[in-house]
Amino acid sequence: MSECGHNHDSHGHEEELKEVTVTLEEEQIEALEEMAAEYREKLGQAWDLSAMLRVAVGHFLTKMGKMT
Repeated sequence: MSECGHNHDSHGHEEELKEVTVTLEEEQIEALEEMAAEYREKLGQAWDLSAMLRVAVGHFLTKMGKMT
């Protein structure tokens, strides 16, 4: 999973992305790739595994009270 550059969040802000290495189970990767394909089809946007991981991590951090 690596992607560098910037990203527009849901509020139109640009956020710098940092490259990291992530180890996941095969089933997790498959599920995230399936979801990315569904999002691409439904939303007509370029969703990929990296984008799905950012959504998942953001959701987790929000639930843990680390982000709002």
